[in-house]
Amino acid sequence: MKRFAPILSFLATLAVWQAFVRMLHVPVYLVPGPVEIAHAFLSDAGGLLRALLATLSVTFIALLAACILGVSLACAMAANSWARALIKPWAIILQVTPVVAVAPLIVVWVNDPFAAMVVCATIVAFFPIFSNTAAGLEATPQDLLDLFRLNNATRLQEIRLLRLPAALPYFLAGLRVSGGLALVGAVVAEFVTGAGGVASGLAFRILESGYRLQIPRMFACLALLSAAGLAINAGLGALSQFIIRTRS
Repeated sequence: MKRFAPILSFLATLAVWQAFVRMLHVPVYLVPGPVEIAHAFLSDAGGLLRALLATLSVTFIALLAACILGVSLACAMAANSWARALIKPWAIILQVTPVVAVAPLIVVWVNDPFAAMVVCATIVAFFPIFSNTAAGLEATPQDLLDLFRLNNATRLQEIRLLRLPAALPYFLAGLRVSGGLALVGAVVAEFVTGAGGVASGLAFRILESGYRLQIPRMFACLALLSAAGLAINAGLGALSQFIIRTRS
């Protein structure tokens, strides 16, 4: 029964929401009910799903780039103290800089809307993977490190054969967080490029619906984004459990 509790809670929320807007006669341009939102989605399902695929393409490419960049820099920090001194401040700067502030500059510098969106989403998704992997590399048991050094293992062997396997759970935890952040970064980047006239993903559809006062369609876009975020989180969680089970 507990397995179905979230579904039942979701359905009950939709029912209460629909009853609320009907009983109080809330205008559809303020808060549409689930029925109106579903109708708006069905009336433009093809276009909205294509927009969702465009957003997800940016999300997954950015997540892959964040994985490669985050793990590589974390390994460089673990291998060399000079690399740590050089990399860590810049990583923190990327974390604390709002992507909304730098997105217009990235659009101008990259001069390609899709690549600019990927760069923005990568910036948002980068830090959890980087910081978690770095923490995992540093959390390697000292006695195992001493054993490797007694056997004259090189620094590269130490990282590849000992530190990286030990850091795998940390990396997977960061990956699950970054999956949602990559979607957020893709949406933010689409808002910026969409404002410049590049109609691509769901963020542009939200802007378009707002300008036309198509509020149910806007809510349909938001519902698709929420569903995509839940699916990404669940998928990465299942992937993490599978990898950990196969290694144990």
